[in-house]
Amino acid sequence: MSLALRQSGMAGNAYANGKLHKSVPWLLLIGSWVALIAVFALLNAGGAVKDFNVVAALFLGTVLFDVLIVVVSRIVEGGRKAVDRLVTSLVVTAFVIAVLPLVSLLWTVLADGLARFDAEFFSYSMRGVISEGGGAVHALVGTLEITLFAALISVPIGLLTSIYLVEYGKGALAKGITFFVDVMTGIPSIVAGLFAYSLFALFLGPGARFGLVGSIALSVLMIPIVVRSTEEVLKIVPMELREASYALGVPKWLTIVKVVLPTSLAGITTGVMLSIARVIGETAPLLVTAGFTASMNYDLFKDPMMTLPVFAYTQYSQQGANPVPFVDRAWTAALLLILIVMALNLLARFITRLFAPKLPR
Repeated sequence: MSLALRQSGMAGNAYANGKLHKSVPWLLLIGSWVALIAVFALLNAGGAVKDFNVVAALFLGTVLFDVLIVVVSRIVEGGRKAVDRLVTSLVVTAFVIAVLPLVSLLWTVLADGLARFDAEFFSYSMRGVISEGGGAVHALVGTLEITLFAALISVPIGLLTSIYLVEYGKGALAKGITFFVDVMTGIPSIVAGLFAYSLFALFLGPGARFGLVGSIALSVLMIPIVVRSTEEVLKIVPMELREASYALGVPKWLTIVKVVLPTSLAGITTGVMLSIARVIGETAPLLVTAGFTASMNYDLFKDPMMTLPVFAYTQYSQQGANPVPFVDRAWTAALLLILIVMALNLLARFITRLFAPKLPR
């Protein structure tokens, strides 16, 4: 009996000692992806498939990884650990499936947008261009001016509103502001555009389309995002910092300026950057308010102004006899928008690291 128990214990130890190196799952996953990408590349070269489908290759490669990791784990580690590996690989598969739409989008935009990602695209407008050539410098300038002016409107309003809600707000007024901020968060973008257009139409008459109207429309969308993000950041500032300042006789407004805001500067800046990234790609409100033009316009207060989202929309929807140049310009504008949004997100992360409070060592 004791001999049998010892033999079973030795077998259990050997069973437990068999373990895959931590790099094996990663090698199997990458190898599965490379294998399926190679298969699809061969099928594409042989004409069996029309286009190289990177999304299908990654998905089927992940499924192949699920099978391989279970088989290898069962051989090396045993059945119990193989089940654990299977569940982990299914989690990885779910993550890959969730990311695949983003991969497909980036792949498509890169494949179709690089055709016109050249110097001419960034140095010429569409004035006088009816087919090939031309660029989107007027749309890029319009996007930057309208978005920055919208930020100049939204950031002070949103920051002051969040300070009131966190530091001063009590009672029905604070609840009412919170309620309306929540409502504004869910407003469709076209409604914000129609609001801004109607507001200026009351004073300037119908047809008032220029950059300032677009900035007002975007600010309606930005303000609730700035309020919500800044409010959450201000709430996590430790109350002990405020109390220490009050104990030194510092008034409340100066405590907010000198203690609360500097402490939460990284989070506030991140929220502002994300709000800009959220509205910079809006098309419907700018199409209604800022209009579109083929010429350069630096003046926010006069004449229609082109933006990158509207440029991509008009190029795709108003194609000429030869649609290829129009579609190429639309894809390149979409690629440029994605790069701008990516740059804003990276800048937000950098600012967060730069201004985040440093813990003493």
